[in-house]
Amino acid sequence: MIKANYHTHTKYCRHASGRIEDYVKVAIASGIRTLGFSDHSPYPFPDGYYSNFRMYPGEREDYVREVAACREKYADKIEIRIGYEAEYYPRHFNKLVKEINETECEYLILGQHFINNEYDGEYSGNYSDDEGKLKRYVDQVCEAMELGVFTYLCHPDLIAFSGEDEIYAEHMTRLTLTAKKTGTPLEINLRGIKFGAQYPSERFLKIAAPLKPKFIIGVDAHDPEDLEHGPEYDKAFELVDKYGLDLIRRVEFKKPVL
Repeated sequence: MIKANYHTHTKYCRHASGRIEDYVKVAIASGIRTLGFSDHSPYPFPDGYYSNFRMYPGEREDYVREVAACREKYADKIEIRIGYEAEYYPRHFNKLVKEINETECEYLILGQHFINNEYDGEYSGNYSDDEGKLKRYVDQVCEAMELGVFTYLCHPDLIAFSGEDEIYAEHMTRLTLTAKKTGTPLEINLRGIKFGAQYPSERFLKIAAPLKPKFIIGVDAHDPEDLEHGPEYDKAFELVDKYGLDLIRRVEFKKPVL
């Protein structure tokens, strides 16, 4: 059982379902004591471009207001925190941080779904044996962690590299050492387990575990029922035990300011 989850999505990202209050109710029933909402942040892209898996900038205030209302209503039953999951796109990141801090934002988690930018880059999770793609992913993630504004790195092993183990180990070692140096926990993602994604990757865990970074379990909830204890929870703890991972149960928030 987990007592805290900081990776929870909402209807505002357009690929999750259920009311915010329903997530809260299921979390309480499941024994979760801290629930962090971290929906996909709006992003100030140029020329009117907008992706279809994140909230629109104009919805930010509604998102914060709804989560804050649940925080107040259920204050005697659960701790609720307000945050976002965001990519690091260097050209636009400063503006993003400025905008999300116009309303309440307690934390950011880093989820690097695209390399470079969404409008001119490529999805991190498509299998490729291109070392250049792997290197760019790790470069971008490491640069983000060095900023000191991300509370943790979700699905660090989203990058789907199908090339040689030695090449993969070289770059993912660099990612892991940067996470350790910057105090950025790495996520064991329950959604990936539940739906048989390429992450969490035992290939990655074999590399990372001996380096002793901190790990945290994240539900990556897209439906209230994801917060119910299921077999993916047990599998996550099996991985923790198998690789001797240094698991933390709660995080220390890093201020999302530059």
